[in-house]
Amino acid sequence: MIATGNHYEVIVIGSGPAGQNAAIEAARHGARVLIVEREQNVGGACVQYGTIPSKTLRETAVTLTAFRRRSGGVYEISHDSHLSISSLMTRLEEVVRAHHATAKQCLTMAGVERASGKACFVSPNEVRVTDVAGTDQIFSAEYIVVATGSRPRSPDDIAVDHENILDSDSILSMTYLPQSLIVLGSGVIACEYASTFAALGVRVTMLDRYPAPMGFLDSDLIDVFLTRFSASGGEFRGNCSVQSLVWDNVSSVKVRLQTGEILSADKALIAQGRVANLDSLNIASAGLKASERGLLKVNEYCQTTVPHIFAVGDTIGPPALASASMEQGRRAMCYALTGRIPPMSDLIPTGIYTIPEMATVGLTEMEAIGLYGDVIVGKAEFSRLARAHIMAQSTGLLKLVADKSGEKLLGVQIAGDGATELVHLGQMALLNQMSVDTFATTVFNFPTLAEAYRMAALDVIRQRKNKPLTSRSAMLQVWSDRSYCSTVRDHTTANDERKPVRRRPVFPMVRASSPDVAEAGSE
Repeated sequence: MIATGNHYEVIVIGSGPAGQNAAIEAARHGARVLIVEREQNVGGACVQYGTIPSKTLRETAVTLTAFRRRSGGVYEISHDSHLSISSLMTRLEEVVRAHHATAKQCLTMAGVERASGKACFVSPNEVRVTDVAGTDQIFSAEYIVVATGSRPRSPDDIAVDHENILDSDSILSMTYLPQSLIVLGSGVIACEYASTFAALGVRVTMLDRYPAPMGFLDSDLIDVFLTRFSASGGEFRGNCSVQSLVWDNVSSVKVRLQTGEILSADKALIAQGRVANLDSLNIASAGLKASERGLLKVNEYCQTTVPHIFAVGDTIGPPALASASMEQGRRAMCYALTGRIPPMSDLIPTGIYTIPEMATVGLTEMEAIGLYGDVIVGKAEFSRLARAHIMAQSTGLLKLVADKSGEKLLGVQIAGDGATELVHLGQMALLNQMSVDTFATTVFNFPTLAEAYRMAALDVIRQRKNKPLTSRSAMLQVWSDRSYCSTVRDHTTANDERKPVRRRPVFPMVRASSPDVAEAGSE
């Protein structure tokens, strides 16, 4: 629905995940809403250059490599050295078109009106929109939401030409798959692209001044990532200072390190963070000022220092996740139009689409140690999961972080196929304050990757042996020991290729010392 007036209750600048959800939530509360987008279609950079395209390429890489493994050598997959990137992403246009159509339909059904063009503030309540023809139109509103997203950060001393030296927006515009690629940076975006191209057979070298990639993650997850990255032919070089990076005007990019060493590759990717899109908004006219990091400061309701102006998504900084941005947009408008909404939970899962996937929610082991002094950690290697072997990918780990009693769950860390899906089970457990024991006594489908929760919980419970136990903990301790032994016997039988013995479940007889714990017995 095209804009039909000049005054609205809510104007949303930007139609990415945060802007869409803000607009729809405002419309749901009966507000007249206008969403402004500078691109022809709604969706923002998330659809055009970011999440959707990059994950489409990643899915192709995962599918190709998985097929090779799971065929057991029956089929062989190969590609020529001049394979076109576009041929690897034949579904990209279809995926993007479908996402555009869905977003547009949702906005239309909600009654949200749209205006195309570049927006900037004229006053705290007025926004000027300039379309492609250069025509200006001024709109006013009672509430304004800044959801303009971000763009790749370009170092001042490196000339990004978007052909040989690329950023995360232009990397997928390459005509052919390069034989070698140098990646500057080791954050989330750098690691996602590095592992994807390595899986496609590109010789990838990742350089960063930090000793390890994605330093905010649990170290065990990083170990899994680096093991898989190395197995794919990739190389990570930490504690590495880059002196210069240039295109030699012939056939390759050259990187000179501070040590004097020179590295070369067909292409280079600069992935050293992103910058909020605020510079063209004329935020000073709205009474706003960006922080030293180029972000807008907001309170727990995403409200800026100008009370009727809200900011969401990448414009306010971490966690800078599409999922969190959606919720920020929704909550901002809910608060603006009703004034009644509790603060946002900090239990937001982080999903990282490297190969393999990584996901985290709650505290890492080191964070928990810093807060509580002592913790118990339970681990389940994917190599112990039948489903992982069936999928021909046994590299992975699920880690439960518990308090020193081993009962209170503090965090969940996962690295391996399906990690971004599996983490939500841990999120629900944390939100509902479930104990570690819940995972140990829950029946999971077999074979599944979710069984790793039970194995990790049993690992925690076994470590409680030398601690004073409640009657319930004692029951679970005996049960876990017997269950673990049974699991080991089953694996031994399978490995020896003997026929598995069908066992009935064993429930130990334990006297309850308190009336709220029932007596358990075998049948």
